[in-house]
Amino acid sequence: MSIDPRVALQSLVSALEEHLAAAASRRGDDDPAVEAAYLSIADSFEAYEESLYDAYGEVTPLVIYEDDEEEEEPASRS
Repeated sequence: MSIDPRVALQSLVSALEEHLAAAASRRGDDDPAVEAAYLSIADSFEAYEESLYDAYGEVTPLVIYEDDEEEEEPASRS
């Protein structure tokens, strides 16, 4: 069962506001509050886009990029 797109949108807006607050009070490069807020945006966006599609068959022009923890090693040349 999908949630109402308006509810999902409000959750996304709240996640964006929380991210702004966390970024404004950042305590170093690896602040866990900023990382948590970042992940909350991604989760909220996915829920919004899914509910938008379920309700209206629409998507946004936005894409969430996955941050690969391990960088790919370049192919070696022989």
